[in-house]
Amino acid sequence: MVFCAFVARAGELPKAYVIDVREEISPGMARKLGKALDEAQAQKVDLVILNMNTYGGLLDAADTMRTRLMNFPIPVVAFINNNAASAGALIAISCNRIYMTGGSSIGAATVVNESGEPLPDKYQSYMRSIMRSTAEKRGRDPLIAEAMVDPRTYIPDVNDSGKVLTFTTSEAIENGYCEKQVASIEEVLVAEQMVGAKQLRYEATWVDNVITFFTNPAVSGVLLLIILGGIYFELQTPGIGFPLLAAAVAAVLYFVPLYLDGMAANWEILLAIIGFALLAVEFFVIPGFGVAGISGILLVVVAFAFSMVGNQGFDFSPVSSRELTVAFATVVVSMFAAVVLAFVTGRSLMRSSRFGKMVLQTTMESEAGYVSADAVLDTLIGSHGVTDTLLRPSGKVLIGARVYDAVADNSFIEKGVSITVKSLSGQSLVVTKKTDL
Repeated sequence: MVFCAFVARAGELPKAYVIDVREEISPGMARKLGKALDEAQAQKVDLVILNMNTYGGLLDAADTMRTRLMNFPIPVVAFINNNAASAGALIAISCNRIYMTGGSSIGAATVVNESGEPLPDKYQSYMRSIMRSTAEKRGRDPLIAEAMVDPRTYIPDVNDSGKVLTFTTSEAIENGYCEKQVASIEEVLVAEQMVGAKQLRYEATWVDNVITFFTNPAVSGVLLLIILGGIYFELQTPGIGFPLLAAAVAAVLYFVPLYLDGMAANWEILLAIIGFALLAVEFFVIPGFGVAGISGILLVVVAFAFSMVGNQGFDFSPVSSRELTVAFATVVVSMFAAVVLAFVTGRSLMRSSRFGKMVLQTTMESEAGYVSADAVLDTLIGSHGVTDTLLRPSGKVLIGARVYDAVADNSFIEKGVSITVKSLSGQSLVVTKKTDL
């Protein structure tokens, strides 16, 4: 049968390529599978074996893997060694054939949130449809695949308990979702009539592992928070430097793995740089908040969102509307979360012992000759002076022969304008334009 075709090919032994799918289904796992399949095709193997034990993961990543497996020109078999649950079940049934060890299970593909609670029916509907279409393409009963998602799917003597369907090994064999019970990859090769086949195995490099870690949605979300929160906090407390440094490092860690992964293109990174530059111009050069600031925010959002999806340059045909929606929602939510986090925790963070070197912690007593700067600045309230720089809203003012840090009260003030000190804000004078009586 299949083995005869292998032998006929120049008398060579058949080759099998083993890929481990033994972790959470994530963008990193999808990347590993893609690289492994490319390598298997380059090696001209005769069979690919997915060595599976997974409880599932992200639907988008699973759908990416499913699509790649469905279109792969070389036969792929799933070897379920314990579990193929949720997204793992979708990947398993996208393979040409399925083998399971004794005591394994496949199914329970309901889409759930982080707390394990089922998501609304629009998500379940999408999962039901791709489970059905995948099973149908591989010659399996599509109704059974749907029952793995929806407990309402009634199949006499198969799924009549009102619960989400999960098959044991024997049940999967009985219902056409498993070819045979096996105990090892070697037994899979026997069942595939490839006794003595040369086994090749995909080995992830340290670069693969680093990229997998940083492209994990949870890690990407934290990096987005650091980037956006760092920039926001730096703008609120200019001159500290650490928030801006943290944002820069996080941006590198965010974009470099995506760039190496082929997700973030040069033009997307350039969009982010231009966006941040426009924001800097808006905050430090142009008074008010207008076209430059809004354009900067839009470019940053677009750059981050596009870097999360698998578009090919300017071709977005491989990207579903759902993927784009999720990407944009992730960025927008992260931006709001970053602002809230910086606002709520900023003061306590910068005064914590971990950042003690950045903030004065020692108490300086008046008995030792120290005089509070606030006490000196208090005497300037009501004084008049002139702006030494443009206040946008912060800058410098000249009072007498000394220059002080100042911030304009609810307005921007040009250089050389007469001002009156209204109050204090930290170590800065709050000033307003002097009104002539």
